[in-house]
Amino acid sequence: MGIGVSSPQNKLDVNGTIHSKEVKVNMENWSDFVFKEEYKLPTIAEVERHIKEKGHLENIPSEEEVLKNGINLGEMNAKLLQKIEELTLYMIQMKKENESVKKENIEIKEYLKELKLNIK
Repeated sequence: MGIGVSSPQNKLDVNGTIHSKEVKVNMENWSDFVFKEEYKLPTIAEVERHIKEKGHLENIPSEEEVLKNGINLGEMNAKLLQKIEELTLYMIQMKKENESVKKENIEIKEYLKELKLNIK
């Protein structure tokens, strides 16, 4: 069926805005695999390298692909959730590293204080 379309290519093709109170998309896969132990979180260097080489995040379509083919909303939501979950893991890593650096700074400051006292 087509709305505003003379020869629809899908069960429902709409040429225009669709307004809805709710849209439900049935999914077969979801992104929580990111939190499984066997998931290999890319390093920040790998992410940066991919962005420099390709101009977009890995597993996210480029602007050119989106303009040409559009996007599948369910699939895109799953991919965006994957990136949010990866960012969450990076933040947890950064927090741990930050706490470690703070602890080292305190130890260094205490050591320097002791050195100053011993020099006098």
